[in-house]
Amino acid sequence: MTKGDLWTTFNRTGTTHLMSISGLHVTMVAAMAGWLVSFAWRRRSALALRWPAQKAGLLAGCLAALVYALLAGFAVPAQRTLYMLLVAGLAMLSGRIVAASRILALALLVVVLLDPWAVLAAGFWLSFGAVGALLYVGSAPAGEGRGWRDRLRAWGVVQWAATLASLPVLLLVFQQFSLVSPLANALAIPVVSFVVTPLALLAAVLPWWPILALAHQVLACLMAFLAWCAGWPVWAAPAPPVWAAAAAGLGVAVCLLPRGLPGRWLGGMLLVPAVFWPVDRPASGEAWVTVLDVGQGLAAVVRTREHTLIYDPGPLYSAESDAGQRVVVPYLRAQGIARVDTLMVTHSDTDHSGGAASVLSALSVERISSSIAGSRGERCVAGQRWVWDGVGFEVLHPAADAYAAETRPNHLSCVLRVEAGGRRMLLTSDIEAPDEAALLARYPDGLVADIALVPHHGSKTSSTPAFVKAVGAGQAIIPVGYRNRFGHPKPEVVGRYEASGARLWRTDRDGALRAVLNREGASISAWRQEHRRYWHGR
Repeated sequence: MTKGDLWTTFNRTGTTHLMSISGLHVTMVAAMAGWLVSFAWRRRSALALRWPAQKAGLLAGCLAALVYALLAGFAVPAQRTLYMLLVAGLAMLSGRIVAASRILALALLVVVLLDPWAVLAAGFWLSFGAVGALLYVGSAPAGEGRGWRDRLRAWGVVQWAATLASLPVLLLVFQQFSLVSPLANALAIPVVSFVVTPLALLAAVLPWWPILALAHQVLACLMAFLAWCAGWPVWAAPAPPVWAAAAAGLGVAVCLLPRGLPGRWLGGMLLVPAVFWPVDRPASGEAWVTVLDVGQGLAAVVRTREHTLIYDPGPLYSAESDAGQRVVVPYLRAQGIARVDTLMVTHSDTDHSGGAASVLSALSVERISSSIAGSRGERCVAGQRWVWDGVGFEVLHPAADAYAAETRPNHLSCVLRVEAGGRRMLLTSDIEAPDEAALLARYPDGLVADIALVPHHGSKTSSTPAFVKAVGAGQAIIPVGYRNRFGHPKPEVVGRYEASGARLWRTDRDGALRAVLNREGASISAWRQEHRRYWHGR
């Protein structure tokens, strides 16, 4: 199982929090350190007479929590736990009794004061929201039963509260919710927290291989169970508006009210808009082409009424990150799209193909078209045509005989033309001057387009005067990274398009760009113009 498959399993089962440094892990380290110091302190009568062992252990636990949180990367969940432990520790040292809700509020204040940008992280809302929900449920009147049924019921209430509290955030940020999460967490939380993590920490102190072997075996059995759970369906919905997510949060609070209070069913009604938010679709005979802002590379999504095509999944950023994982998949999920009809990987350069593995891992892809030798799927060849929902698609390049020649990947770039309502858009990937000449020879009168994707990010190796004139686009989109090391787009290329009368759009300046093709015309809208933020500058 690859790393991507592992995280897919964790996401689909809602157990990602257990496989990272969670608050429970920080608390366990603090408890172990505090117990050890307190145990040793009591055996030193001189120390115990000067200062109580309980307070010495408390300070040791807080120090251990700080060190462990720093080693773990100091993420929001670790910060929240650390600050809560520090506040609780200070209260105990002062002899005061502080309510848990106040401790959580003070921890929230410290996190926001030290890192105001933390509110933009999903972990901030998930972490504080889950703990707040548990405190909210725990504050309700409860019976005094101590039997196994009462304990099982209490455990179920905790699971229900944590699951329901995360629902609005998960739908708003990730657009999906694991239906099997309560079942998976019911087993995974105690196994990871009380077996795997203690064994791993013990092995760090006592490096004896049977300890790690036992931890590995237990985790392997758990992973088999999680892999089975991951096959269960996941609820997916488009990203709801903020007001719908806020209403869902209020609905969660109502649903978690104590049993017996009237009107709890109204909370479920408040959840409906977020859970069942409708998918926004093009009309029949209309095409939406979105060129995503993925930096120096290319990723575009073409949508018709019932179909979706990805034209390049974007660049590979590092061994740990790519545009498919960071941009393409989140965008499609936000649009309510879980199935892709065609993934077209135009050529092998990693600024165009680097996100393919992430897309294939996260989404259901029916067909793959590519010019990469030995890749899955079929070759893209000039002359291929199909129609989706009244929208025509045609591959214009490369010709079949081009695959026989040894040539650079750019020369095999798949060129796609999309036509809807009599309007055309030309997607050109990284073709260069020889390929443009071949297209002009093959389609002497058929390259005219209303919108053009500028070849090769505006490189001087492409966009020859003859090609720009033949296409005659009224609008042109340059997919380019901000201050990229290649100096794209080149000034002479920009001047060439401006001289032709085309209006230029750039992903580094305008963000994601959506082109709409229909009978009314061909228009482009820019994300940064419609969703202006102060950090975008002028």
